Amino acid sequence: MPAARFMHPRPSSIVAALYTARDLEVNVAILHGPSGCSFKHARLLEEDGMRVLTTALADNEFIFGGQKPLEAVMRYAETHFAPKRMAVIGTCVSMIIGEDLVSAIDSAGITTPTIAVDIHAGFPENISGVLATLDAAKEAGWITGDELSRQHRLMEKANEVEKIRGAASQEYIEPSRGDLKHVAAQRLIACARSGAKGVAILNAKKETAYMFADELIALHDACPDADITYIANLDNRGLPKVRADAQRIRDEMAKRGVPPELVGALDEYGANGDALGARIREIAPSFALIAGVPHAIPPEYTNGIECFSVTNGPRQVAPLHAIGHQHVLVEIDLHPKTLGVREIVESEFGAVTRSLAR
Repeated sequence: MPAARFMHPRPSSIVAALYTARDLEVNVAILHGPSGCSFKHARLLEEDGMRVLTTALADNEFIFGGQKPLEAVMRYAETHFAPKRMAVIGTCVSMIIGEDLVSAIDSAGITTPTIAVDIHAGFPENISGVLATLDAAKEAGWITGDELSRQHRLMEKANEVEKIRGAASQEYIEPSRGDLKHVAAQRLIACARSGAKGVAILNAKKETAYMFADELIALHDACPDADITYIANLDNRGLPKVRADAQRIRDEMAKRGVPPELVGALDEYGANGDALGARIREIAPSFALIAGVPHAIPPEYTNGIECFSVTNGPRQVAPLHAIGHQHVLVEIDLHPKTLGVREIVESEFGAVTRSLAR
């Protein structure tokens, strides 16, 4: 029996479809499958304002099909929630029993604009869920062909980065809580106060930026007069929610004294490495704080620089150390803490940095 490509859990394409529906401003997503499918993320997404319903398929529907329950849930959603947009998201069960999601939408008698996303968890890459949702959105006229092409390029780059330097780069990666935050914070403050030139970079994935941005603000709070260039991937591009999040974070950073130089957008984190690397070379810093997706920046740009990298992935610690990042910090449970928020959330490393600077 051949070895598994990955032996640690990887993100699900069903979950990726749900998050993409949210970014498209879908108000109600209906998971067509068992009630427990993607339970944790469905609950989290409800914290972010999108209602997630399920057809709760069980033994009988596994045999005879679940189109009638799906039609009933769509009618219920339209009546009770008056959504502007809905999405029906497939699951492994709906795929195995051959459900026709488009037919169910047509037969339900609803008037809400609704897309069908035929997806399951068996795809080797979770970006399949993103692209399936976007393909359906393009067919519905929710996004342009140009935006669809852009998203395909971005997903390919994000996937490439994960395979080369991320959590998909090895069959098994031991999870880690990272280096001690107070030790790294002491060293970061020492670098900033030494007069050395530094760079602080936010290269975050979508809503995670609500906490990763705090790492940069905390450094500025601790060392306001340091020679540090602040950079963030907060350009105004992407799906509706992504653009709105970027605007809020930009505005709050500016109010808190850290108006960043903009390089890339929140959905361009995987494709942003060379642009950020080129800027690093221009600045020629002796130290760098990189928050979000630090491994997107190829190591040739950070060689010789003391790097303080902040991630929310316990399985990203070893790969970052392997490419020469001396200090790797993990913000545990960052993602749940940034769902549903509309302002920057204090990070653990940020809080430690502020406390040590007093």
